[in-house]
Amino acid sequence: MSLLVVGLSHRSAPVSVLERASLGTDAQVKLLHDTVAAEPATEAAVLATCNRIELYADVDKFHAGVAELSTLLAQHSGVGLDELTPYLYVHYEDRAVHHLFSVACGLDSMVVGEGQILGQIKDSLARAQEQHSAGRLINDLFQQALRVGKRAHSETGIDRAGQSLVTFGLEQLARSSEVRDWAAGKKALVIGAGSMSSLAAATLARAGVTEIVVANRTFERAERLAQILSEGDGTDVAARAVPMESVPAELTRADVAVSCTGATGLVLTAEAVATAVQGRVGRVPAAPFGADGAPPAPAHAARVPAGQSGQSGRGGEDNCPLDLPPVQTGFSVLGEAAVAGMDAATLEQHAVWVDKGTVVERRGDVRADAELITALAATAATVGRIPERRRPEAVADAVRPEPALFLLDLAMPRDIDAAAHRLAGVRLVDIESLAETSADAPMASDVDQVRRIVSDEVAAFGAAQRAAHITPTVVALRAMAADVVAGEIARLDGRLPGLDDKHRAEITQTVRRVVDKLLHAPTVRVKQLAAEPGGAGYADALRTLFDLDPETVAAVSRAEDSTDENAKNRGPV
Repeated sequence: MSLLVVGLSHRSAPVSVLERASLGTDAQVKLLHDTVAAEPATEAAVLATCNRIELYADVDKFHAGVAELSTLLAQHSGVGLDELTPYLYVHYEDRAVHHLFSVACGLDSMVVGEGQILGQIKDSLARAQEQHSAGRLINDLFQQALRVGKRAHSETGIDRAGQSLVTFGLEQLARSSEVRDWAAGKKALVIGAGSMSSLAAATLARAGVTEIVVANRTFERAERLAQILSEGDGTDVAARAVPMESVPAELTRADVAVSCTGATGLVLTAEAVATAVQGRVGRVPAAPFGADGAPPAPAHAARVPAGQSGQSGRGGEDNCPLDLPPVQTGFSVLGEAAVAGMDAATLEQHAVWVDKGTVVERRGDVRADAELITALAATAATVGRIPERRRPEAVADAVRPEPALFLLDLAMPRDIDAAAHRLAGVRLVDIESLAETSADAPMASDVDQVRRIVSDEVAAFGAAQRAAHITPTVVALRAMAADVVAGEIARLDGRLPGLDDKHRAEITQTVRRVVDKLLHAPTVRVKQLAAEPGGAGYADALRTLFDLDPETVAAVSRAEDSTDENAKNRGPV
């Protein structure tokens, strides 16, 4: 059997695809069951975080495994296989091990070095164990990934190479200011009471916010988090819990809101955010306004001669070929006024003026455009104006006011409507913007050191797995040798019935020592050779040379798997 991983992450897919492909807990459990029920796979685990979805499996066929795992991911994510395939990546054998170890060390995270992934890997293994989809390979792999991740964080400064997603997000909200200076005196609303929301709340408390309001669908969890924050050492923050129904009202009081829930839809719509900042933002117009509050007239309207009150005659500075009636409020003089009842030739001349900006002589023959002009006339008679291409009007750049509400969305799929980013007085940072900001972060020497650790650990894991692969064969060989010794001692008893117990024991021990010495060097050496790349064939050679019963080898493997099952029930490290 061989390790295979098929997945997608922030490195391979846009956030919009990751959002749609996200898997809830129930979907992950169903995916595990369907994977181990599929023909190519015998064990499986799902690693689903806010920025990755990966399916690990032990398969007996590579191509069939890739096809089956890709299909299962598409089915359970709800994203069509044709749409999902361009964003999928595949790792096999040692490359799959290398990938998971890199993920565990934070090398593949959106913010390099973040440690939250270790908890997510631990949860993934626990879920696979609960659903009995984790066999020896998945257990060994994920247990070792946890150890490698812990080693990377304890032996290197990988934590300094990046920051936690929460801290990084708060730094993006603070922009050029220090987070402590930016957070001091602010009131925070934290939506959700899971691990990420709890981390955000604790980070805000340490940063110096004066109040934290926790909202969660399960009110008891919100109360517990608020109590922990209030009683925390080194912080002086007032914390309280509210039900989810109170979020709109609390948002009107908050200076900063962090949301990370498991909701499948939006928790904060753009309308709710707009309502929350209403009246908190000073008026900063995008362009000068008149005394009556109306927007300025467009550039072409300024050319209307004084005294014409918006009318444009043939002899005016506009050189408009038509005597249009006074322009209605909200309409442009470039043709938005009613023109129903005009003849085809006049419509044509007006259309040419709008398009070119100048009057042209009427052509002698307009029959070539008769059908088009007739259609224009019919449209004008129906809707009261000509559908025409209007020249663009210059618009001054808007000056955004200073934010009155800061939003940090750490959920996947997103909790906060992305349209809130366009609201005046709002600064929104979400998973997508964090990915763009951290994409070009420089790699520190600590990262290189972690990469070396990962490479060493991958080699060691591969050697251990290859050596373990031959162990049942070696055990079966020694069992066969013990049976031979026992048979020969029984035969000796038949030939020498008067042999006393002392001499029988001495003879038995001597024969066993001879067998052990003969088998010692070959079995030790074959384990060493099997641990090297390409050493998988030594187990087959051993079975062939000693004519070992395949069922005996399989029985040893099942016995070892049973022992591993008891060990894994104690839970991940």
